[in-house]
Amino acid sequence: MTGDAPTLPRGDYLIKGGSIITVDPVFGTLPKADVLVKSGAIAAVGEGLSAESVEVIDASDMIVMPGMVDTHYHMWSTVGRNFLCDDGFEYYQAKWATASHYSPDDFHNSVSMGLAELAYNGVTTVNNWSHNNRSPAHVDAELSAHQASLLRARYSIGHIDQLAPDVVNAFTDLDRVRRKWFDDPTLFDGLTHLGVNLRGMLQSNPEVFHAEMHEILKTGLPVSVHASQGKPNTDDAADYERRGYLGPNFLFCHYIAATDSDRAALARTRTPLSFATHSEMRLGDYGDPRSAFLKAVAAGVLITLSSDASSLAPPNMFENMRFTWNMMIPWKETDTERLRPIGFYDVIKMATINGAIALGLGDVTGSISVGKRADLILIRTNDLNIAPKGNIETAVVLSATPANVDTVLVDGRIIKRHGKLMAFDTSAIVARAEASALRIRQAAGGILKPRFGRLGNPICC
Repeated sequence: MTGDAPTLPRGDYLIKGGSIITVDPVFGTLPKADVLVKSGAIAAVGEGLSAESVEVIDASDMIVMPGMVDTHYHMWSTVGRNFLCDDGFEYYQAKWATASHYSPDDFHNSVSMGLAELAYNGVTTVNNWSHNNRSPAHVDAELSAHQASLLRARYSIGHIDQLAPDVVNAFTDLDRVRRKWFDDPTLFDGLTHLGVNLRGMLQSNPEVFHAEMHEILKTGLPVSVHASQGKPNTDDAADYERRGYLGPNFLFCHYIAATDSDRAALARTRTPLSFATHSEMRLGDYGDPRSAFLKAVAAGVLITLSSDASSLAPPNMFENMRFTWNMMIPWKETDTERLRPIGFYDVIKMATINGAIALGLGDVTGSISVGKRADLILIRTNDLNIAPKGNIETAVVLSATPANVDTVLVDGRIIKRHGKLMAFDTSAIVARAEASALRIRQAAGGILKPRFGRLGNPICC
């Protein structure tokens, strides 16, 4: 396993004349302004800025906004994104058939590809929800990919896939991981921090879940938990609140089956919710994800957006924002009829500052605010699919795609410029990912047989 990203220096930049969505309550959205970046931080925001010994970036045909945040992404399975087929071989079936066949090298290749794609797409921070920790070597492989990527991240260590629901995950590798990777903050240059993910009531029984929570609370690490996407709803947020689980350091994902009482507990304790809109619509097999989303917003829950797994949705926050905005409207003759529809700025906040807050990074990233680190993206507005520029918040949500992202900065380093990644050898990453995917399919044997279309061409697996 080798790193894919070269060492890139932080630069001092004056980003001039852009239309700026700061997601900052003081600055708001500025039709034309400048951003000064010095020593990896945002030094000033305003009109007519000047500075000596800085590189000037012309943003006159650009929208400047915070880098986006994906709060729930199972990155180990990125190379398996196209293992799914029709005829009942969907996400879970593909995962169950292949999870045990990933080697440490496959993990490294998968996470490297996922991180490169995120960078290209304008996502500067990710919660790598690693729920198939097969060995210490697998964990090290993922973390080495993070070390090379120059993206901001939480690495949430978890269980081995399909661990029996009545077996407690003892997190036997946690102490080693903390010592090896996180005791020395220079290893990640402050960009990656450690967290834990638990199966929750969705994949473990109540006794196991509470036993795991009891031990993890002692570590002080932030916790991410899957909640139900359907019935029965075995999660009880009010009970979790009484037990001291909830709060800003606890991140729920999915929770389609939440009740009004559950949502009130999340809002009361400032517990964030990661909503994977594509996944909720595909796998939320009971109730209405739209209703769950609108009711959570109405209850005051902090909602973030996420991709879940690349075999369910691409880690593309533009598509996620657009899909969420289109779907989350009140529906006539339902219990959402009187709720407020979601606006463009709402979903931008969910994809930026809300995600940063959910990952404990609200003071670091998620908005263009003086003193925060310079995690920024510049979006071209004179491309065919986005021109002519009008309401810039509308343009970001309804028109922009990753191909329009001209420049990406993370911590003051330019990792994408003029539409090209600077920090990744994409040809090598893709070649290694293809080799891993082929090897995994072969290792899975007859489970992943090619299937053929009407013209005799292979269409699957």
